[in-house]
Amino acid sequence: MTNLDREFGRKVQEARRSRRISQTELAREVGCFQSAISALEQGDGRKLNDEAIEKISKKFGIPIIKPPEPPSAANADFAPPIPPVPSGAARIVTHGFCPNPNCPSNHAYTVGEELFMKPGKEECDPVGGTYCVLCGEVLEKKCPSCGAPLNEGAVCTYCGNRYVPCSQG
Repeated sequence: MTNLDREFGRKVQEARRSRRISQTELAREVGCFQSAISALEQGDGRKLNDEAIEKISKKFGIPIIKPPEPPSAANADFAPPIPPVPSGAARIVTHGFCPNPNCPSNHAYTVGEELFMKPGKEECDPVGGTYCVLCGEVLEKKCPSCGAPLNEGAVCTYCGNRYVPCSQG
């Protein structure tokens, strides 16, 4: 499930720990991998299908809340304005970011005790290409969770999900 409220994962983690259930046990019960449960608890529900999310929701009594859908062409009121092309410019380069948390273009920092990775878009994509020049990974050109346009931070301002997943949380 790609568009899932981050708070859902936190509540799952709290409920699972309070009942002394391991991530592996929960994964077996709902039919997924332990790594998918770990990712969910860190706010990334993309590795789980709808059926697994519903099983987890029922098991712990946590309602599924989805953030609103990202801006689309059909709903232009919410779409950010497209900047005009400067005179004499051949094209506007849209830098992508490397989704690989081990790429040197991504810079780790903490807020409180939480780890984030800030993508260095121009470091890995100086010319607006398709692949990271540092590690060769396919670049992301929009939020991988909701498809919203990129911002300058480590977290999508629309859906709240991290651009680059962290192995620690």
